Amino acid sequence: MLSLALTMLLAAASPGSFSESTVCGQVPPAEGSQLPSTVTAVRLAGDWINVINTADDATYVRFVRDRGPVLRDGPERWLELRDNLRGIQLCGVKSADAGSVQLWSYDPNWDSYGIMHLKLGATPADKIEFVFLGGSEDVPPGAARPAKLALPMLIKAVETRAASRTAKDQFSGAILLAQNGRVLLQKAYGLADRENRKPNTLDTQFRFGSMGKMFTAIAIMQLAQDGKIDLEAPIGRYLADYPNQDVATKVTVGNLLTHTGGTGDIFGPEFDAHKASLRSTKDYVDLYGARALDFAPGSRSSYSNYGFILLGRIVEEVSGLSYDAYIQRKIFDPVGMASTGNQPERAVLSRRAVSYMGSGARLKRADETLPLNGTAAGGGYSTVGDFNRFVNGLTSHRLLRSDTLQKLIDGGIRTKNGQFAPFDFGGSMAGTGRFIGHGGGAPGMSGSLHHFLKRGVTVIVLANRDPGAAESIALFAAHRLPAD
Repeated sequence: MLSLALTMLLAAASPGSFSESTVCGQVPPAEGSQLPSTVTAVRLAGDWINVINTADDATYVRFVRDRGPVLRDGPERWLELRDNLRGIQLCGVKSADAGSVQLWSYDPNWDSYGIMHLKLGATPADKIEFVFLGGSEDVPPGAARPAKLALPMLIKAVETRAASRTAKDQFSGAILLAQNGRVLLQKAYGLADRENRKPNTLDTQFRFGSMGKMFTAIAIMQLAQDGKIDLEAPIGRYLADYPNQDVATKVTVGNLLTHTGGTGDIFGPEFDAHKASLRSTKDYVDLYGARALDFAPGSRSSYSNYGFILLGRIVEEVSGLSYDAYIQRKIFDPVGMASTGNQPERAVLSRRAVSYMGSGARLKRADETLPLNGTAAGGGYSTVGDFNRFVNGLTSHRLLRSDTLQKLIDGGIRTKNGQFAPFDFGGSMAGTGRFIGHGGGAPGMSGSLHHFLKRGVTVIVLANRDPGAAESIALFAAHRLPAD
């Protein structure tokens, strides 16, 4: 249990912000819990979450300005963060020292636990800074994971959750659950076009963000399977004219597949300034190819959209096809994915959903944030049915031989600090088991695909709303799925 003094403080400072429920368990006092700086941080965090959950916009902005925590950018971003955190519960102190405090949290929207990181000032007069809130596969001491459900009960529970979140205008999209190729549930919710009251259907094409990285990984493994690519070779073997020879000679194909290459991201001021001209993988290499590495390849892992752009460029150089032509011919056509592609936003696709960002009074179309077209790093569009065809084609070895698929599932790189960085094609979920798949999200789009290997169960959710919309359904289903 929390110490009596700290528990009383939490209850007095922020009613409803910290939970004593079984969801949060009974968090024992962490080392440093009694430090005056920790007590101050806990009080502020509790009051802040209480304002997030109860106050109007003006009151919330005034609270942040007057008391903190320190947040990035200005009031518009503060309100976006408030929308993302609304409903969250704080469960107790995970760890604390003189410079920082970490708090257990539970987000009922994502059906997931997390850890809130707060940075303390150098003096008591300095404002406390909110650093980030990260998801956690661990749960607070004493907390129970969700009860596992047999598939018929799981389907009913997923339908209930989707209907509830749709009624609250928190979900708009489509869901598909299947086992060993047999569809168990497929249903669409909400509106594809709010202005014209056009409903989402099972044929609606949703933008899927980084889920497109799965196609790039498959393309690389197909070429490796055919002996045309060596995953351990430096990328300069395939990109002979790459502008930065340090990158070309030190970064391997495997580094790119595991985000251990140090190749950095694509988003930022440069992207914003040149967005209108970034139409192909070559355009991205022309813009970013001369820059230095962020860190020594293989020393650690850091998510790199640019790394997957480079993989797409390698696919083009090795195959002699454009990236889009390759994945159409070698992935989409063989498994019947007729509703998936990377066509630019200027193309009129009658079944492609409008993307909406924000919530409530700030809900608006996300048109100005959308990329020109999908890339090897993601950003295309698909349907839940097409993603199910992709899973079926993959698991029936129409896209990769069984040994190559297993290498993609099991393979990776051991970084210099001893951590294993797997190929970016799945993972393991505590209490449920190993899966292949990927998530994706950006303003106005979110998506999630999990295919759990032992049970053969596939969970696919796509949404035309901000990140969290699809995950709120997908994680709810995945957490309650029996592992064996």
